[in-house]
Amino acid sequence: MNAGWAVRAMVRDLRSPQSEALGNAGAELLEGNFDDVASMRTAMRGAYGVFSVQPSSPGGIITDEDEVRYGTVVADLAVEAGAKHLVYTSGSAAGDQPTGVAHYDTKAQIERHIRSLPITSTIVRPATFMELLLMPGFGLDQGGFTFFMQPDKVMQVLAVEDIGKIVAAIFANPKEFSGQTFEIASDVVTGTKLEELFSELAGRHIPYSRFSNEVLEANPFLQKLTALVDDGRLAGNADLASLREINPDQWSFKSWLEGPGRLAFEKALGTGGE
Repeated sequence: MNAGWAVRAMVRDLRSPQSEALGNAGAELLEGNFDDVASMRTAMRGAYGVFSVQPSSPGGIITDEDEVRYGTVVADLAVEAGAKHLVYTSGSAAGDQPTGVAHYDTKAQIERHIRSLPITSTIVRPATFMELLLMPGFGLDQGGFTFFMQPDKVMQVLAVEDIGKIVAAIFANPKEFSGQTFEIASDVVTGTKLEELFSELAGRHIPYSRFSNEVLEANPFLQKLTALVDDGRLAGNADLASLREINPDQWSFKSWLEGPGRLAFEKALGTGGE
């Protein structure tokens, strides 16, 4: 919207706070869901481009099979609607080599389907969201922080807000981005850097540690994700310099944490309000 595009968004509930925020920002809202093909057809009617992103199974709402079905149906409907450009949001570890983690392998399957279609398409693979680091379960409310990488190893992170800015630039430059698949990120952190930033903002020491071997042995899902970080596929391989040219205002983790992420950080610590 800020880039001059008229945006139409399909939402599950027109009255939800998130939908109202989109409407207040200038988006045209249509109520529908991924199981309602008619609502998706209506949402795409007359649209120049389609930005496709689906929920995935770790959220506990849909199955892996649902995600693949949703992603392929959206792509097929974009072709049917005569959209000029389809942009699909995948995942950083998705690729030709199976990961053993359905969350990423489902996205690779959708990617393959999109590439087979007669439509200009671009696939972006987001790094780990900055917002994810502030979700429950990583220990901030217990006075520490535990995550996937070794303290001195790097991991790329992405502010969700930056996705929209990058996608707007992609739609504005179809010739440059047609047929491209690339990772997107906003910044890079290490465990040591997270310890420094969290401690500074909290006003007390927040030590960083990697998940222990005992925790990983007891949780196969975390174990697989940690292995993907160690082999580099989930650590992120985005070209940050090129992305700064696309989105000069992208967030650093420090600026995001001090700005839009501040309230979520305080809640994660247990010091913020409801």
